[in-house]
Amino acid sequence: MHHFASDGSSDRPAPDARTGLWLVGARGSVATTATLGLAAIADGRAAPTGCVTVSEPFASAPLPAFGDLVVGGHDISDVSMVKHAEQLVEAGMIAPRLLTAAHAALERADAEVRPGYTAHPAEGSPRESQQAAAERLAADIVDFRERHGLARVVVVDLVSTEPLPEPGPELSDRELLRAALADPERAVLPPSSVTAYAALLAGAPFAEFTPSASMHLPVLLEIAAERGVPVAGQDGKTGQTWLRTILAPAFAARGLRVLSWAGANLLGGGDGATLADPEAVQSKLASKSRGLQDLTGSQVTPLHIDNVPDLGDIKVAWDHVHVEGFLGSRLTLQTTWSAYDSMLAAPLVLDLARLLALADAAGYGGPVPELGFFFKDPWGSDVHDFAAQTVALADWVREAAARVGAAPADRP
Repeated sequence: MHHFASDGSSDRPAPDARTGLWLVGARGSVATTATLGLAAIADGRAAPTGCVTVSEPFASAPLPAFGDLVVGGHDISDVSMVKHAEQLVEAGMIAPRLLTAAHAALERADAEVRPGYTAHPAEGSPRESQQAAAERLAADIVDFRERHGLARVVVVDLVSTEPLPEPGPELSDRELLRAALADPERAVLPPSSVTAYAALLAGAPFAEFTPSASMHLPVLLEIAAERGVPVAGQDGKTGQTWLRTILAPAFAARGLRVLSWAGANLLGGGDGATLADPEAVQSKLASKSRGLQDLTGSQVTPLHIDNVPDLGDIKVAWDHVHVEGFLGSRLTLQTTWSAYDSMLAAPLVLDLARLLALADAAGYGGPVPELGFFFKDPWGSDVHDFAAQTVALADWVREAAARVGAAPADRP
């Protein structure tokens, strides 16, 4: 069920106007890759391969052009986007010529990066309440929008996975939430939820690309719906889970019964180090397993993630599927693949920025279920079948385009 802004979409800026892309974790691998890739695409130095929104029906929808996306963001790191891009070039992930061409664009984007929020500030730093932190982050987003004359700013959270939050008080009441957030001695919300709250305060469409808690607090989703702020999440479906949500429905459609589906991830870099933490990895394991369990009807889906530092940004994913067929016969399928994880994620980040701009212009508020196409654990939807998600997303973009008076091409 869709939520629409109370004032409709008629007085909202056009969806294809200049749009801000505010990346939380702006100096990380995914954000740096997305920013460099955006510059290369806008300059015609690279094709938008891997971007869903360049094919129909999206190509006919009123989406902001790649050249109309302006990048800024938050981060707690002092390693610049240019320096991080140089590291990705040294690792063999990005061609040196692309970094040379995008150098100025990376510098411009990095100049727009503002200090992010952390629950563990450096020793000697003043401690701010989470309410003050959210207001500070929101002010940065609003300032960015106004300084650049942008129609809107889309916020995408790309920060490393955080541990699942400790069970705490039920903060469904807004006054209770506001009082808790105002206390500088308490950190009631995980950082990802402070980030999400800041986006709502700024009236900025928001996407949670990680498995972190973010908007799982019901009151935040209520605020998003009431304020007419479209949101989407969570945990980008970039590789192994994407393949699983293609294969699992195929087994079901053939009447085959999945007995077990075991998997492993090998990865290095920042994600590998983060997910080596047994607490942080739990949210990732949950989001990767939940959809597969729903699709197969089986709880026998063990998965583990190993940190292999020398792999850097390369992720290796392995699956072993054991299936029961006719007369009790058995079928085994094994898949192995490897890819630069940031190269899988970056084009989806650009797609989300364009589609959330359309959602905002069309007056959607709260979770946009059809954007579950991009996520392992979609907000507002229990659909995990990738083919069904593909059809739903195409239908939605036609509906959204029609709401702003520009219907894209009919489905072939």
